[in-house]
Amino acid sequence: MEAGKKILITGGAGYIGSHTIIEILENTNYDVTSIDNFSNSSSKTFERIKQITGKEVINYNCDLCNKVELEKIFENENNIIGVIHFAAFKLVPESVEHPNKYYHNNINSLLNVLECCLKFDIPDFIFSSSCSVYGNISELPVKETTPFGKAESPYAYTKQVGEEILKDYAKANPQLHVIALRYFNPVGAHISGLIGEIPLNKPSNLVPVITQTAIGKIKQMTVYGNEYKTRDGTCIRDYIHVTDVAIAHIKALSYLTDNKNKSNFSIFNLGTGTGVSVLEAITSFEKIAGIKLNYKIGKMRAGDVEAIYSETTLSKNELDWDTRFSLDKMMETAWTWELNLNKEN
Repeated sequence: MEAGKKILITGGAGYIGSHTIIEILENTNYDVTSIDNFSNSSSKTFERIKQITGKEVINYNCDLCNKVELEKIFENENNIIGVIHFAAFKLVPESVEHPNKYYHNNINSLLNVLECCLKFDIPDFIFSSSCSVYGNISELPVKETTPFGKAESPYAYTKQVGEEILKDYAKANPQLHVIALRYFNPVGAHISGLIGEIPLNKPSNLVPVITQTAIGKIKQMTVYGNEYKTRDGTCIRDYIHVTDVAIAHIKALSYLTDNKNKSNFSIFNLGTGTGVSVLEAITSFEKIAGIKLNYKIGKMRAGDVEAIYSETTLSKNELDWDTRFSLDKMMETAWTWELNLNKEN
């Protein structure tokens, strides 16, 4: 019996990658193979995926910058019909301190995976992009057609360059069909509470900082700046539940496999369309958890954008996708996950 059609996921042990694997296994007929070298994730993630789905996922421990090893994986795996490329370094402050690390990893890994797609005749490619490509802009909400501003960090610049690379590859190789999904701010955890975000290093994203402060792993959290030109002086972001983001990848896959794409390079925003300030996010968590957070106001942080949120019409109309989780539900699932992690440890 021939094996089923397969989706290759890079960064499958990561936060969004793992949730996407779960949605694919539970809601499609595709098999999944992962590549993840656990540079910022844990092999235990695959145990959690099996606990939720009842299915084991093959993972190759490979650095995507090693093209020889990567090609061996593509040679070994049959029936790959699409690739979802999550794997990248993603910490904004770290990218400011170590730009060489980010340029080397994020650009080289993308080029290597693309070359393998061409060599092994894999037609469909979905790229994890980011709202950071827009930079600091005054026009809100941002549309897919909004021109890039100046990248506020080397991480953001690798996403800008990544999209340009994909556009050029798609133009030169008409057999390749590419979608770039620009995530806004994925948060929360799987509704089961069995899997969520596990920063191996000190977290820099707001919600894990909030939950780790509430549980006592962080003694006091810092709100980086309260003098921005926003309604309460703190940064505004478009927070979106990680499962909503994961489901968007299935919708994007269907968009390509059903030949609904109008060109072979498409871009979609993934957000709720609503901006939430840092202090509003804290208030939501405090209400859900019944805990007062210990936080202080600190200085503005290098690389942070003042305010950004999404225009969502295109992704709703073209991908037939919409968000389901409220901000309170995002906080509730993140807190359930943090409590379960605490029990484990």
